Amino acid sequence: MAEKNKAVQNKLSEQEKVRRQKMEDLRAMGVDPFGSAFKRTHRSGDIIPVYQEKTKEELEALQIPVTIAGRIMTKRRMGKAGFMHIQDLDGQIQIYVRKDTIGDDAYEIFKKNDLGDIVGIAGTLMKTDHGDLAVRAKEYTHLSKALRPLPEKFHGLTDTEERFRRRYVDLIMNPEAKKIAITRPRIIRAIQEYLDGQGLMEVETPVLQPILGGAAARPFVTHHNTLDMPFYLRIATELPLKRLIVGGLEGVYEIGRLFRNEGMDATHNPEFTTVEAYVAYSDLHGMMDLIEGLFRFVSQKVLGTTDVEYQGTMLHFGEPFKRVTMCEAIREKTGIDFKQEMSFEEAKALAAEHGIELEKKHNSVGHIISLFFEKYVEETIEQPTFVYEYPIEISPLAKKNAEDPRFTDRYELFICGHEYANAFSELNDPIDQRERFEKQLELRDLGDDEANEMDVDYVEALEYGMPPTGGVGLGIDRLVMLLTDQRTIREVLLFPHMKNK
Repeated sequence: MAEKNKAVQNKLSEQEKVRRQKMEDLRAMGVDPFGSAFKRTHRSGDIIPVYQEKTKEELEALQIPVTIAGRIMTKRRMGKAGFMHIQDLDGQIQIYVRKDTIGDDAYEIFKKNDLGDIVGIAGTLMKTDHGDLAVRAKEYTHLSKALRPLPEKFHGLTDTEERFRRRYVDLIMNPEAKKIAITRPRIIRAIQEYLDGQGLMEVETPVLQPILGGAAARPFVTHHNTLDMPFYLRIATELPLKRLIVGGLEGVYEIGRLFRNEGMDATHNPEFTTVEAYVAYSDLHGMMDLIEGLFRFVSQKVLGTTDVEYQGTMLHFGEPFKRVTMCEAIREKTGIDFKQEMSFEEAKALAAEHGIELEKKHNSVGHIISLFFEKYVEETIEQPTFVYEYPIEISPLAKKNAEDPRFTDRYELFICGHEYANAFSELNDPIDQRERFEKQLELRDLGDDEANEMDVDYVEALEYGMPPTGGVGLGIDRLVMLLTDQRTIREVLLFPHMKNK
């Protein structure tokens, strides 16, 4: 053990060695370097808004007692007195420390404390000669020793990768990271409040699924030892939630973590959070109203406005969202009308003319329509826009459009070139559903590892009768990005996945 400790000691920087010595000095003084519980009466956020405008004389007369705790972020000492800022969840507040007030022993601890150490302060509020609000310390309690120094004040963690790897340091040094972390759960609570207010019930469904279904995605696969069978980490919550509609629950939603074994970029992480909602007796257009209302409610509740700036674009959630079919959107940009009857060969020729390369799995006019939309329309959309009537080939769970069975009653919501929500008039015809699953199996045989498997139990559930139903899925991580003006998903996940160093 002594050899191991010596090896650790040899790897330490000079600052780390000094801090470990101070840890031992505290022990020698009878102080536990890693402290115990400390009862606070206030956080900085309880103090600053209320007392910031009070004058020095008013605070002197009031003698307001406070007990706070936090991490030392700045410190300067002048003989027998000193100032420091400590940081808690709400922000920073200044502390004034005098030797003759807190006593010799406590002042010796103050002298030994480093930036990053955590302390508790009991005292009264005051104003400094410069007019800054501060706490005049009467009792000084060491709570926890930081054995590593914080990053240099003015640069913090400038390496973005390191910020995400060591999020705990990022949260200490970067007020914006902390603000996002606090805003995210407020957004989720607002979503719950809105959906509860629409008469929906929040439920939970299994993360481990025996059958791949509910979306087109590559899964993570695991194995259950007792049952001796493979399971997938769910790629969607859709099929279990629709079973609950069959069961008569009528309006359900789930906020849940999904897992997709796919690429990572600015808007994709292998695990991510969505809310999926299903409402009996509704449809595609009902889901447009639901999501438009959700954006309006959540932005107003969390930000206090429905006008939200995202990456330099002012978005207006208070105005009606545009609604356009996929074929109309393509026609607006290219002049091609895919609503006209067209053979696969004709569509292939159009794709070739427009430089769109087809893969083996692109074996229908519907796939080519989707590729045209991706190339010519998707990135041009700025204001919230519902794009609906998707080709049936790329919508295995959506109901056929009554007027044109080549298309489905499905929409996606696009904002600033990115997709935020996906919704259907849900397919409730079990015979049609079985045929769609069979087509998905054919795609798997052609090498499409994102195709769904046959879910016999789900087809049987539909055979008991599912009312006409509207369903929608909304990406919560992307919504948080939108409402906190972040360009990458990693900024809104506390612990994004990273490659090993």
